[in-house]
Amino acid sequence: MKIRIGYELIYDCPQPTPMILTLSVHYSRVSDIIVPDHLIADPPVPLTAYRDSFGNWCSRIVAPRGQVRLSTDALVRDTGVPDPVVPHASQTPVEALPDETLLFLLGSRYCETDRLSETAWHLFGNSPTGWARVQTICDYVHQHIVFGYEHARSTKTAYEAFHERTGVCRDYAHLAIAFCRCMNIPARYCTGYLGEIGMPPPYAPMDFAGWFEAYLDGHWYTFDARNNTPRIGRVLIARGRDAADVAISNTFGPNTLKGFKVWTDEVSDG
Repeated sequence: MKIRIGYELIYDCPQPTPMILTLSVHYSRVSDIIVPDHLIADPPVPLTAYRDSFGNWCSRIVAPRGQVRLSTDALVRDTGVPDPVVPHASQTPVEALPDETLLFLLGSRYCETDRLSETAWHLFGNSPTGWARVQTICDYVHQHIVFGYEHARSTKTAYEAFHERTGVCRDYAHLAIAFCRCMNIPARYCTGYLGEIGMPPPYAPMDFAGWFEAYLDGHWYTFDARNNTPRIGRVLIARGRDAADVAISNTFGPNTLKGFKVWTDEVSDG
């Protein structure tokens, strides 16, 4: 299948403001791109790009004083196959984990393993290991948190989401990631496009989505505590320890986000 993806972000800056933008489709999906997701700035500004320490493609601009519109409109191929489910995937002992996965066992800005470890072992210590344990964590988080955009808060951590029992997709992901790490399963945060392909209406307003990947049996597998069901048409943008590593924008000066639109729609071949 083909999926049209894109965004329109409008910032109002009282002075020239440097920005780092993490909005490009992840390099692992480059071969699927039909129409590139070039970042367009209006008014035009110079743009440079680099790969961060996680391999994400980041763009640098200096937004001019006043309003700047950042947008893209791209087309990607997708298999149309739901997220894989591999119930036999086993858990790797910590001492046998590859070095590059160890970072994703540690606490991070939004995933306080030190504050949640005792709770995690109490909740999941007797559950089967491997895939079943990650799925048990997802089931718990899915049922524990009530979704609502009115509960969104940029500073909310996994520990706070656990106690407040409300949040948005990033809060589900952060809590599940923290619990996985507490149970010695490497877990990393993912952000990207996820539409309602294959899902019944009604449909919520589109936004960028947050989910996570857990390292099992030598592979990274997709899990989604918010939706808690295999989904079709995920288009990855970035991975990191938590949402702090994959923010769509880091701005270095005062600004106001005046407009925000995201789209991800299946396109007919006809």
